Amino acid sequence: MGKMERRLSKPQKQKKLKILIAASEVVPFAKTGGLADVTGALPKALRSLGHDVRVVMPFYRQIDRIKYCIKQTEKKISINIALVDHPAIIHEGFLPDSDVPVYFIDCKSFFDREEIYRTSRGEYWDNNERFMYFSKAVIEMIRVSDWVPEVINCNDWHTGLIPVFLKTIYAFDPALKDIAAVYSIHNIAYQGFASKDMISHAGLPWDIFNMHQLEFYGGINYMKGGIVFSDAINTVSEKYKEEIKTPEYSYYLEGVLAARDKDLFGILNGIDYTSWDPATDKCLPVNYTPENMAPKEEIKKKLLGEFGLKYYENVPVIGMVSRLDQQKGLDFIETIIEEMMKLNLQFVVLGTGEEHYHRLFRELTARYPEKLGVSLKFDNSTAHNIYAGSDMFLMPSRFEPCGLGQLISLKYGTVPIVRETGGLADTIKQYDFKAKKGNGFTFQGYNPWDLFRAIHVATDTYKNKSVWERLQQAGMKENFSWDIAAAKYVELYYLAIHNKNLKNTEKSV
Repeated sequence: MGKMERRLSKPQKQKKLKILIAASEVVPFAKTGGLADVTGALPKALRSLGHDVRVVMPFYRQIDRIKYCIKQTEKKISINIALVDHPAIIHEGFLPDSDVPVYFIDCKSFFDREEIYRTSRGEYWDNNERFMYFSKAVIEMIRVSDWVPEVINCNDWHTGLIPVFLKTIYAFDPALKDIAAVYSIHNIAYQGFASKDMISHAGLPWDIFNMHQLEFYGGINYMKGGIVFSDAINTVSEKYKEEIKTPEYSYYLEGVLAARDKDLFGILNGIDYTSWDPATDKCLPVNYTPENMAPKEEIKKKLLGEFGLKYYENVPVIGMVSRLDQQKGLDFIETIIEEMMKLNLQFVVLGTGEEHYHRLFRELTARYPEKLGVSLKFDNSTAHNIYAGSDMFLMPSRFEPCGLGQLISLKYGTVPIVRETGGLADTIKQYDFKAKKGNGFTFQGYNPWDLFRAIHVATDTYKNKSVWERLQQAGMKENFSWDIAAAKYVELYYLAIHNKNLKNTEKSV
């Protein structure tokens, strides 16, 4: 982050900030992926640094009002989308075990749905309007509030229009004109592409419908808007920052990112060690520490029993907790699974995803009942036990912006096997047998047999107990806490304010 620090002044660095984090999902209220983990943990870490941080998200039907002590406020807003007024009530609660306020935008017509983004029948047809509404509602909520942030941290395509609104139709509002916008890209593959008619629906000016601003192949792109109109941009690892600037990973936004390169940074996500620590994890039948690893084998036995597998001494267990689709490398596993089952190992899988992989794993468990255990659902307790009870953790992702699974597995003394991409490449280093350094096993490229070789090397290494213990200890000593990441986010917020002030100065000259 030195690049950022060199551009900041000391007065800015001494100031405590008012920060609003806007996101479509936040743990524990609503979650479909890693975005929710970030937006649930980062605010607490920022608060611990002394900043006045608050969170805003939609009020979905699934959110338990009673469990989380969410109360309705007196604040109400109404926003016109496509010539229809949609009223909303603002509710307020707190992130659990913290004093971080969370605001909920309660608009029945957009957020009182069966699921967050989609059902089994597909995505909601009006997702573009739903999150256009949310972006505008965030700003309107500020207008009726007695608290105005200095920075809004927008996350992924769902909030991409917030910087656009701030810099256009709200640019001259005296209460909003000094707010800086930071845009965080968690997964560039999902961009929020919509027809150009959405400009009118949003009440945005048509002069921004051009190739340098909101226009994208004849329509508009919410993520592009977030990148172009924000004051600073980040993604969730250094490696992914470089990858998304290439045609292979950018999903056609490489030119847009190149134009903002000086304001684009990579900040590796942290993990919440209050939730993920084998010494205190309440989901485990027994706890363990780096100094006392013996209970890990007991958890392994219970894990195998849960999956209907027999325990064999000195047979390694590979665990996987994942969405079952191509991005996560499931096609690689499909290619090598027959040869993988010939190795001296057992394999446990937890997750849901594409029906093709559900059918595949059902067939494979019938054929390899002694070696393969699969649970086609998501269960938090089982996930914790896989991280703790496995010997190795598999993440062969085609791309992985940051990844949390490999960070969790390190803490649990479960050695990762990963593809060198995104945050996986930033955090997992191939074990060097001569130098006795490294914390896992890696492979490059798109060849599934490179994955097979990495698994083969890992299972062979497992036989050498002294080397294996060294690997486990190296991983458990790693520190990927949110405290480190939060300090870097603060530097990014200072930079955004600096950039915003600079632009305001240039306009006034």
